[in-house]
Amino acid sequence: MKLIKLFFSGVFALFLSFSMISCKNETVNKPSAECLALEKTDKQLADNLKMYETVWDDIINKGEIDKINDTNFDKKITLITEPENMVGIQGFKDYYQNFLTGFSDITFTIIDVFGQGDKIVKHWNFKGTHSGEFFGIPASGKKVDIDGVTLVKMKDGKIAQEQDFMDNLAFYEQLGLIPTE
Repeated sequence: MKLIKLFFSGVFALFLSFSMISCKNETVNKPSAECLALEKTDKQLADNLKMYETVWDDIINKGEIDKINDTNFDKKITLITEPENMVGIQGFKDYYQNFLTGFSDITFTIIDVFGQGDKIVKHWNFKGTHSGEFFGIPASGKKVDIDGVTLVKMKDGKIAQEQDFMDNLAFYEQLGLIPTE
């Protein structure tokens, strides 16, 4: 098994080196226009990923809800949700304020984040104690530990759209809203 992994690692490294070499225009020894565009896209993605992780860490773990603003979010930020989408910074901020007022001892961990172009996928974990009102649900004192995934669209270096996916049944069970047996 180790030999197979080593072989494929070598093949991948070789492929990368060939792609880097072929990225230069041999007659003038400069990167081609396609390579420059690819480098720009890669840098934008790296910048988006770094900003995205930092902003959400600050919002949830540090309670800096005012980071939901037009510096970090598109003015028409859209939260894809049922029964209807939520559009705009204030509505988006109000939605996430429920997590900050509804839970204490919050630990929000981004397990993995990656993307392509203007799209990002975030795998996350949320832990906390239900110590305050949460979307009208009175505090239960129960601890929650839930994983989820968020699909994100960026626009001009700002967060423009999000859609969260998590096991709501497990979440409601942890809150004590649904019996586990």
